[in-house]
Amino acid sequence: MTQKHLTAVALALFVTLLWSSSWVLIKWGLVDIAPLPFAGLRYGLAALLLLPIALTPSNRKRLAECGRKRWALLLAFGLLQYAVTQACQFMAMSMLPATTLSLMLAFTPALVAILGVVLLGERLGWREMLGIGVFLAGSGLYFASKALPTGAAIGLAIGAVGVLANAGQNLLGRKVNRDIGLPPSLVTAVSMAAGAAALLGGGVALQGWPEMTPKGWLIVGWLAAANTALAFWLWNRAQAVLSALEASLINNTMLIQIAVLAVLFLGERLTAPQIGGLVLAGGGVLFVQLARVRTHAVPKRATATA
Repeated sequence: MTQKHLTAVALALFVTLLWSSSWVLIKWGLVDIAPLPFAGLRYGLAALLLLPIALTPSNRKRLAECGRKRWALLLAFGLLQYAVTQACQFMAMSMLPATTLSLMLAFTPALVAILGVVLLGERLGWREMLGIGVFLAGSGLYFASKALPTGAAIGLAIGAVGVLANAGQNLLGRKVNRDIGLPPSLVTAVSMAAGAAALLGGGVALQGWPEMTPKGWLIVGWLAAANTALAFWLWNRAQAVLSALEASLINNTMLIQIAVLAVLFLGERLTAPQIGGLVLAGGGVLFVQLARVRTHAVPKRATATA
């Protein structure tokens, strides 16, 4: 393995750690900030930081040459990825333990595989079906031994909608990155700006402008600058070197990372059966990802879950 390759692996692992730490920071921020304005502020500030990417002469020319169909795809992708998916995740996180929601979102690759069969006419191989079965078994073990807080049913329902939206934006993202003819960094900048505007506007309309404390601004600012803008840029750099298989393997470590961070910083407790369920579910997701990497090219773009 070359030094360049080792650097890319280290960058990708660092990005997954940043994304995993987002769950802790969001939980802390939700104590004082309503979920929807919180999400809108995070991605709105991140979009402003990424705006210079869209304003370079070459990228302005690319955007000017986009027809209505490509603009519609780009905006729809931004609305689904940020306005819908992140709204659901922040709302669900205000009601559920971080580990529980991360386990639900870990089902996304399996759901993408299933939706690919239904919507795109793709085939589901035996490896993918085995991986889905293993994930469901691990999830069953986790939830069977996990006492959820009062009112968690609403959080689970919102989380389920978030999982569907996340799977949908993955499928749409494949089409956007394949057909739209724009570099991933520009797709990220424009789609995030569109989604963040809708998310912030809708969040303020529904839940009002939050009374921000210095701590709240620090959390929002760090999430926007480090865990979003910087992380997306670093991920794109790493993806230019890593194979799709390597990226999938590294991204799959987030389920365990989030669980460990939730225990250390959020006071969540995991029993032996719950840990076993998480490991089993993570193995199932990994098996699905490995199977899909064998037959599909993974778009080289960031797919943050928080």
